[in-house]
Amino acid sequence: VTSVSIPEGEQNLFGVSDGMQGLFNTGLLGALILTVLGSITWQLVASAYPIAFLNNPITYLFLCIILFLEATGVCSGAWAIASIHKKLACFQHDEVHIGTAEERAQKEMNDDSKHINCGPGHVVKLPCFADNAILPLQSVSMLQ
Repeated sequence: VTSVSIPEGEQNLFGVSDGMQGLFNTGLLGALILTVLGSITWQLVASAYPIAFLNNPITYLFLCIILFLEATGVCSGAWAIASIHKKLACFQHDEVHIGTAEERAQKEMNDDSKHINCGPGHVVKLPCFADNAILPLQSVSMLQ
């Protein structure tokens, strides 16, 4: 629907070069224009007539469906990216490396909160952050 097919030997659309006509023939340009116009048109209507737009029962139905989908988290692209990263990086649960809480207690490896220097009043330096900073910031970081 959005592509143009010009047979060999005929003049290109708008008199453009053969390379540009090849781009027109793919339909990519038409799809891009339709996507932009299709998405911006509703935004312009909604900004010009917000009350009328939101009072439309179809808009309200779409809004309820979209908010429900957003609440489920199905549309979150971050979940898909995190899942792929987890498989590529071969992540494992903490229990694989340090054991469960019961196993640590059995080996007398209990958590000791006295050795944890964090919380209010304990600034934690980021590793290699101050070392790579510009000179004025390095002098400030040494004061801490």
